[in-house]
Amino acid sequence: MNNYIVTFLLFFSLSACCGANNVIESHQEEENEVAVHPDHEASEITEEMQIIDNAVQPLPIDDGTGEMIKVLNTKEAFDHSTFNGLLQKHVSEHGNVNYIGFKTDITALRNYISSLGTNTPKESWTKEDRLAYWINAYNALTIDLILRNPSIKSIKEIDDPWKQKLWKLGRKYYDLNEIEHDILRKMNEPRIHFAIVCASVSCPKLQNKAFTASDLDDQLTNATKEFLSDPSKNNLSKDSVELSKIFKWFSKDFKQGQSLIDFLSKYSDIIISPKASISYKDYDWNLNE
Repeated sequence: MNNYIVTFLLFFSLSACCGANNVIESHQEEENEVAVHPDHEASEITEEMQIIDNAVQPLPIDDGTGEMIKVLNTKEAFDHSTFNGLLQKHVSEHGNVNYIGFKTDITALRNYISSLGTNTPKESWTKEDRLAYWINAYNALTIDLILRNPSIKSIKEIDDPWKQKLWKLGRKYYDLNEIEHDILRKMNEPRIHFAIVCASVSCPKLQNKAFTASDLDDQLTNATKEFLSDPSKNNLSKDSVELSKIFKWFSKDFKQGQSLIDFLSKYSDIIISPKASISYKDYDWNLNE
């Protein structure tokens, strides 16, 4: 009997211990499960932050990129601030260019042109970044061309001014004709004709701010409206329009799926009849000083 009682008590003690151990192990497993969740959440947050961090890197945006990335990624592909400072300093609000003043800052201008040469547009750049680059390049190179030919009163005093390959951008030398006709005009943006300036009185005014990708559409629209509303360049009325010869030389660019009158009406406050007569003003090639 005593042996039976001892055996029973020993069995009971072992069962209790095992039960307690099971409870302890179960509790430990629960603690382990709870401990896993914060690490898991932290991992998810880290991945999300990495996505956002990648989004704000100074990289161009593809059309298929998510909306949040488009909002966050606002950095320009090329920094035009040096040229912007020079324009602010040496070009008036009305587009008059102080070439003598530019001459004193010729080192800064040529440093900017050198930076254009070492940072040419890449395939990954947006269309706006590429347009801003080539518009600013055209204007900067035109100013440099005038500075290379002191004492002239007109760009046409220079032999073949638009065919001089004086500037190396990337691996090749460019002239102004190539930038305008082979690059900018092929980008199907007719408003570029009111942004690039050939250093002449009858040209659109040289803006005293550099073009940037983020503001490009507004800048091109404003330049177009300013040019059309300037009576020394264009006279518009309901039944007749007297236009800059730019509209004659590059008429094809303004008739992409529309008439010339349609284009003019889009950027003018004047209601122009589709049957309005069209004539062209003489072009003044004197320097835009």
